[in-house]
Parts: sequence; structure tokens; C-alpha cells
Amino acid sequence: MSKALKSLSDYYRRSDKVLWIVSFLISAYALLLIASVDRASSDNFFIKQLAAILIGYTGCLFITFIDYRAISKYWYLIAGFCLFLILYTLFFGSTVQGSAGVNAKAWIILPGGTSFQPSELVKIGFMITFAKHLSALNSRGLLTSPLHVCLLGVHALIPVALVHFQGDDGAAVIFFCMFLAMSFAAGIQLRYFIGLIGAILIAAPIAWQFVLEDYQKNRIINMMNPEADPLGSGLQQIQGKISIGSGRLWGRGLFQGPRVAKGSVPIQESDFIFSVAGEELGFVGCTLILLLLFILLVRTLYIAHKSCDDAGCYMCFGFFAMIASQSIFNLGMCLSLLPVMGVTLPFFSAGGSSAMCLYFGLGLVFNVYLHKDEGDKVHLRL
Repeated sequence: MSKALKSLSDYYRRSDKVLWIVSFLISAYALLLIASVDRASSDNFFIKQLAAILIGYTGCLFITFIDYRAISKYWYLIAGFCLFLILYTLFFGSTVQGSAGVNAKAWIILPGGTSFQPSELVKIGFMITFAKHLSALNSRGLLTSPLHVCLLGVHALIPVALVHFQGDDGAAVIFFCMFLAMSFAAGIQLRYFIGLIGAILIAAPIAWQFVLEDYQKNRIINMMNPEADPLGSGLQQIQGKISIGSGRLWGRGLFQGPRVAKGSVPIQESDFIFSVAGEELGFVGCTLILLLLFILLVRTLYIAHKSCDDAGCYMCFGFFAMIASQSIFNLGMCLSLLPVMGVTLPFFSAGGSSAMCLYFGLGLVFNVYLHKDEGDKVHLRL
């Protein structure tokens, strides 16, 4: 018994207490907002989210007890499993109510009728496999090789393309952002990023003409003027802005928002959870969300800097990019600065798949911190 207590004490001493505290505060805050949404629904979002968070924390703890370098050694198994998940979903997946795409087949139905979104788990797998790919090239001095830089692009293109074919372009954008951030952290030369930007600009008109669906074009056209289609593509953003503005400085009070109780904002438990905070807790509540996410992001970068090797550093940058990009795109959606694309607010939006997998990713970041004093310190080439 004393030995077990000593092990727990040693684990607590070595772990990142700031990150634990921030993650607990975020989880508690998210559950309060989702509990308020339950007043307008019979779907028991609170119970489902609580279960997902508990499973996520359990997985997070489990991951911290396995050296991330040992996990990385099995990158090929992780890559194969992730590829299987995406392909299975592409051919046998299902569409759920409130999905980002009209015909997005991005979920699989598990026994018991529970839906699971595999792309959320694949994001965590991508953190591992792409970090391993980058660190392997870096150790051999191949990060300046055009061939190997192109192969890195192919590595990233696989999940981006496959989730696009599922109809989940929101996830495709997040994978792309993770690719950019991890590549930048590895020191990929600037000329490759400039070339990529040029290729995107050239491809944009082609994508508009032949790739994007009509509903996606309408969302982009109406993002700055959602009132042009107030009952269609502009409905969520119009109602979301009304809810956010109605809270003013302090909000109407937790569990007191009349618009939340009536479900005025479609999918308010997920994509537009920020509108719930705005109405019920006002500017102060919205600022608190931003502050908590900012601390989480800064702490992740701190751990990346403290990492004992390149792979750990790149994993942290992958997690950073996932949280930062999802936050930016989600808030942009809610404020009509970006088109609606079905990107959730990390840790806050209801969604079991997203919540569980985010905590798995957090477990990898904790893991990197626990081993920060082993080996040589990494030096970022930024």
C-alpha cells in the first residue's frame, strides 16, 4: 500500500499541475453549459458528455503511463488502424442529424446505437505518425529534401482527402492546420510554405467550380451577410449572434437564458455552445472560455519547448494546432467571420467522440512533460 501511495505521489510531483488544473476547470465549465442546454432537449447531453469526459480522462491517464517514445515505435500499426477507420467510415459510415455536410458520412454506429466519429481519433493518430515521420527525417538531415517534403505532404493529404470524401470538410481543414504547424515546428524551409500557398490560390477557383457543393458555396457567400438567407444557411449565425449579444456584460444568469431554454440556436449544444455562454454568462463568460483555452495552448507550447526530443515537441505542436484551429474556426462561425463548417469548440462542445479523443491527445502532452528530463533538450528551428 505504501509503495502504491509513493508511486502516486511521485506521479503527482512529476506531472504538470497547471495543465491538470486548467483541464479540470474547462471540463467543469463545459458541463455547466451543456447542463443548461439540456433544458431545451430530451437527449441528455449532460450525461453523455460526462460519460465521454470520464472515459477520456481514463484514457488520458492510461496514455501517460506508457512512454510516448514507445508508442511512436508502433507508428505503422497506428497508421494502418487510422487508415482502416477512415476507409470503413467512407464506405459504411452514417450521417447523423446536425452534421456539417448535407450528406456527410462521417460516423459509424456502434452496438447499442451509439455513434462515433472516427476522424476525431484519427487526429490523435496523426499527431503520433506525423511527428514520427518528421523526427525520422530530421535525424537523417532530410527535411530540406524536396522529395521527402513532398512525401510529408502526401502523408497529410491522405486524411485530408479521405475525410473530404466523407463530406466532413471541417475535419479536413483541421488536419491541414495540424500539418502546417507540425511542419513549421520541424523547421521546413519557408519556400515550401510559399509554394503551398501559391498552389492553394491557383486551385481555389477550380475547387469552387468542381469540388464544393452548393450548400458550401452558399455558406461562404452568406458568411458576412447571413441575413441574405435568414431561414436557411444564415439561420444559425443570425440566432447565435442574437444570443451572444443578449447576454451583454454579465449575462442573464446560468440556467436562466430564455433563448437557450427554447433552443433558439440550432445545434447550440455543439457547434454553437459559445452562444450559450454569451447569453447566460455574458462577455465575462465568453472571455473566461478564451482565457482557459489560451492558458491550455500556452502551456502546450511550454511543454513542447521542454520536450526531450523532436517527436515529443512535434506531437505537442500537433495538439496545439488542433485546439487553436478548432477554436478559431468555431468562434469565427459563431461571430459570422467564417462560414459554418461543423467545427466544434474543443472541450466545450457536446460530442462524445470529440471529447474522448481530445483527452487522449491531452494524455500525449502530459506524457511528453513527464519525460522532459530524459535525453537531450530539443531546440526549435523557428
